Amino acid sequence: MYARFNKWRKDGSWQKAWLNVLRLNKHWLDCSSVQLDGSHTLAKNGGAAVGYQGRKKARTTTALFLTDNQGQPLACATPQAGNHHDSFRLAALFEELCILLEAAGIAVDGLFLNADSAFDTNELRQACATRGIEANIARNRRATDWQTDNDTFFDPELYRRRAVVEHANAWLDSFKTLLVRYETSIGNWLAFHWLAFIVLFLRKINAKPTF
Repeated sequence: MYARFNKWRKDGSWQKAWLNVLRLNKHWLDCSSVQLDGSHTLAKNGGAAVGYQGRKKARTTTALFLTDNQGQPLACATPQAGNHHDSFRLAALFEELCILLEAAGIAVDGLFLNADSAFDTNELRQACATRGIEANIARNRRATDWQTDNDTFFDPELYRRRAVVEHANAWLDSFKTLLVRYETSIGNWLAFHWLAFIVLFLRKINAKPTF
């Protein structure tokens, strides 16, 4: 079974499966706002994209996630070593997330994006502006070189919706394969996320009443 899993990972089948599920069922999503956040995962066996994270006091892998307004995971960028800050390669990774949404038929132009102060960078704000995305990012008062003008748009009521991305992280942690990383291959590790996204979304769809 693992050989087949690995084969389908190499040809991109797991990602294609997720994007097809998302494309065919996107009417179930609530994209009135989307939430951006990163998550660290303990890495026990080393491998690609593993680094020591001082706050966790362990080797970790970090990944950027995008969820809808109900906490449904939408996309995951290429995981990075845990020793990097959340803003590491942020523009490139954010572009990955946007490309995945577009591949699923979800337009990014006009989206409202919530993110915490770790993402308060000119790099991300410019990337959002280029894509026509309204960035609702908490100000990082300690990183003065990242701060933008005081009249930068920020809506605290909209920002409250960012809490649902924490729910998404908890749902992903319910999968033992994702709670602790034992995979040394970053491709396989990412493929397990696509599978988890599919399971979570199908559970959500099946739980909805039909009329």
